[in-house]
Amino acid sequence: MLPIFVVTLMLLVQPNEASRQPLTIQNVWNGGFHSSFTVDTDHAIIGWTAHLSFSKAVQNLQIFKAIVLSSSSDHRDYVVQNVRWDGNITANSSLTVDFTGTMVGDQAPTGTVTITEVTMGGSQSTASPPPGPTTQGSSNHSVNALNTKYDYAEAMRLSILFYAAQRSGKLPANNPIPWRGDSALQDGHDVHTDLTGGWYDAGDLIKFNFPMASTTTLLVWGLIRWPDAYQSAGQLDNMYDSIKWPLDYFLKCWKPSINTLYVQCGNGHLGHDYWGRPEDMNPNRPTYKVNAHKPGSDVAGETAAAMAAGSIAFQRKDTAYANTLLTASRSLYVFAKTHRGKYSDSVQDVHEFYASSGYEDELCTAAAWLYKATNETHYLVDAKHFYDSDTAYALSWDDKQISCQILLWELTSETQYKTSVRNFLHSYMPGGNVPYTPCGLVFRAKWGSLAFAANAAFVALMAAEDGIGGNDYKAWALSQIDYALGENNHNFSYEIGFGTDYPVKPHHVASSCPDPPTTCDWDAFDSHAPNPHILYGALVGGPGRHDDYVDDRKDYVKNEVACDYNSGFQSALAGLVHFALQHDLPAAPVLRCSSHKRSRH
Repeated sequence: MLPIFVVTLMLLVQPNEASRQPLTIQNVWNGGFHSSFTVDTDHAIIGWTAHLSFSKAVQNLQIFKAIVLSSSSDHRDYVVQNVRWDGNITANSSLTVDFTGTMVGDQAPTGTVTITEVTMGGSQSTASPPPGPTTQGSSNHSVNALNTKYDYAEAMRLSILFYAAQRSGKLPANNPIPWRGDSALQDGHDVHTDLTGGWYDAGDLIKFNFPMASTTTLLVWGLIRWPDAYQSAGQLDNMYDSIKWPLDYFLKCWKPSINTLYVQCGNGHLGHDYWGRPEDMNPNRPTYKVNAHKPGSDVAGETAAAMAAGSIAFQRKDTAYANTLLTASRSLYVFAKTHRGKYSDSVQDVHEFYASSGYEDELCTAAAWLYKATNETHYLVDAKHFYDSDTAYALSWDDKQISCQILLWELTSETQYKTSVRNFLHSYMPGGNVPYTPCGLVFRAKWGSLAFAANAAFVALMAAEDGIGGNDYKAWALSQIDYALGENNHNFSYEIGFGTDYPVKPHHVASSCPDPPTTCDWDAFDSHAPNPHILYGALVGGPGRHDDYVDDRKDYVKNEVACDYNSGFQSALAGLVHFALQHDLPAAPVLRCSSHKRSRH
């Protein structure tokens, strides 16, 4: 991995005046470059814009602490604006803004950056618009003006970055995570199959396909539901890139000619014994599979669901790819339905990590998604057959009962499915049978407490849109997402990188490692220092039953991150952005613990 040398450009902003300076760019590679600029002011400002002008086309701009307002048709000019939580800069202080650009070739552009102070919500002095027509595909005007308590679009953007940090395999030229490089390039070698790609599961470096497939389904679901949220945030292309990474991997894993689905790369116990960079780990990782003799209807069904949902999402972007996904989903569903069994009974290594409780719920959701993708009645008949009317325990990587119920309500408008969804949400909302922390987080379980709450919030937002509930469902979803973003007794964001106070010692091996050539081993795990790299966008496990939380790398219950933790969270954020864009989001609830905030330390 190339070393990173970020050149910081200091720009002194005078009141209502633009400051233009040449932009020096270093750390160049074939296809991209990395740099930053710094807003330096001798007086307090409450907002700023930057006009970046390049000598050659920059196809994509990934910028931290700012949002892209517009770009010129030739991709040489970009106007960006501070995110809401980084607009206020006190007198005689500064703010550094990192960015990465992609381009053709290995010759970086030259350019200038112009900083202009603006007054958010009032009169403003704006940067000169880029020459020529602008494309609104990356515009974030509407999101910037939503006036919500928290910047849900920014939280959503950061979550996409987390998934980029979890990538395994050969990384693309536009990799936005400078401290990550190629890894696990021999995955599948032991079975003579290319199984590179996909996401590392959590803070470890194992690829567990069952939670990865569930994660993908929930993320794609949110994209299909609310593409306007991603479009308005300037993240639509990034989101498509994000979900394509696991979908490409699933296509590699399914071998229909031999009825074999590869479901895991890396041994769970050996993987947890390793603390070091993913780029440096032993390439000899065992591969695990299910087949007709050792079935896995749950993991196969969920993977089929992810690919069917993906085929719907990509119909508007890449029809050929969408058709490839649908073809694979069809045959994989037949395999899952024909050869019944739990994959954790067939793959003993996974039993201690992701043991399955059953497979009917995954077969139901797979059939429902295939019906949505094809409109073929036999899939709907199957989904109804696998439907369970009992009140669901949770939406999680293992439990898709509520997914099946809400999908069937959308597909049929039959009252029984509506009743099932309502019963689930009422069990989670105040007065139901799921307990709450003193400060208002619904507390389904100690492992992934925030993820359980966020997943239920995602269901509530879909149900509200589907006419099952109204503003009460939206307000409840707001209360849970706001808790995660800072509306809690610690006044603390559990999403890393959001706001100014967030976890800095997550249980995550890659971000805990210093840059090479410094050795990374269990000393990094034992260190009391913050992780050398900020794991932007990751949602940690979350607080305990009494809102208790300590930022401790060794506490893997409260402070580990996981792909499935972010999935419903990100899709709920998309829902909140969507409703805010429609001016249909109720007022955010008030924090229960505002008068007695406690320290997390």
